[in-house]
Amino acid sequence: MAGEAVGKPGVYGKDRVFAYLALKGDADADQERAVSALEAAGQPVVRIILASREDLGQEFFRWEIATAVAGAVIGIDPFDQPDVEASKIKTRALTDAYEQSGAMAPETPFVQVGGFSLFADAHNADALRPGKSSLAGVLAAHFKRAGAGDYLGLLAYIDRDPAHVKTLAALQAKLRDATGCAVVVGFGPRFLHSTGQAYKGGPNSGVFLQITADHPKDLQVPGRKFTFGVVEAAQARGDLEVLEERGRRLLRVHLGADVDAGLKTLVAACEEAVSKAAVG
Repeated sequence: MAGEAVGKPGVYGKDRVFAYLALKGDADADQERAVSALEAAGQPVVRIILASREDLGQEFFRWEIATAVAGAVIGIDPFDQPDVEASKIKTRALTDAYEQSGAMAPETPFVQVGGFSLFADAHNADALRPGKSSLAGVLAAHFKRAGAGDYLGLLAYIDRDPAHVKTLAALQAKLRDATGCAVVVGFGPRFLHSTGQAYKGGPNSGVFLQITADHPKDLQVPGRKFTFGVVEAAQARGDLEVLEERGRRLLRVHLGADVDAGLKTLVAACEEAVSKAAVG
């Protein structure tokens, strides 16, 4: 998982393969101990020791090939992204409509709790309503839908600044440790051209939490009637709509205008959710 710190062996399920890359004679001692602990616990570890820094180029090639092979194995065309294109089409429809009307198409949350607006299609909303009395309750109902071999996806349409990266990385580790699931983190819209295809066009094994927010500091797109904030909101909604059409398990949490305060509350609610109920 990109950006994930290595955990203790007991927090991982049986659906992992670990690739350990190190420069000969320059391995990190802490990382070496962590990887050795994984091996001792029976986790599959692939060790790749580079003879020199000049060998790094061949690793790019190795993992490009590995990505293509893995995509083919799990049923994703590694050389096309039709589901990503589908979200682009929906995004363009939303921004075109904005230019005509001066407003985004209205949307209605299925519940509002703790100052947050929660969105999902009818099928997902029905599955989450039992916990609707609190944000932690809805999140607990959502995370409980992840079973063996599933993963959790945090899709954050907020600024990718160091503070937010650190916050979501910490949440990633806590959710992994509490649930045993693999947890991926992506900042939208940048993930749409890579893992976004896997989320929408791969196996239905993801349980997704999309995070959106208002844009109090916004800029006009030159020559257009909408702002960059409108574009990002349209991208998030287009992404979510395609996930809905593909029958994915999903929930969107809108933080509002105060992103940092909202994110702090959301993280606390996630921690409460996984402490209340076992997942899987």
